[in-house]
Amino acid sequence: MDESFERAMSVRRAVLGDDYVDAVMTGTTPFTAGFQQFVTRWAWGEAWLDDALEPQVRSLLTIAVVTVLGQLSEVRLHVRGALRNGCSPEQIAAVLKHVAVYAGVARGVAGVSIADEEVAAHAAASAPAPADGSR
Repeated sequence: MDESFERAMSVRRAVLGDDYVDAVMTGTTPFTAGFQQFVTRWAWGEAWLDDALEPQVRSLLTIAVVTVLGQLSEVRLHVRGALRNGCSPEQIAAVLKHVAVYAGVARGVAGVSIADEEVAAHAAASAPAPADGSR
């Protein structure tokens, strides 16, 4: 692959995590290979590598857009990405309140429900292990 693709893939991995990206790429078929290259180059290269917005702002905007569109699996994915990207749970909650006001309470409720699960999972995964080694 060329350098621009590799840069885009590194952003994709930084935001979504190696496990997710590896799973997607492993599941690539001859039919979906071109699409995966397109998504990586266009979304993670052209959009995410533009220096006009900070990565955290992009994460929050993405959460808003996919929530408004009702793309709930993408909401889950991008809440995880936002937390990995340094966004706080409070910032994510504020975005979802904004979505509820401007795009409808039902969309906001769906987003908050998913975000709540992901914030809790992130907190649990980030919590220090007890001194006795149990969890």
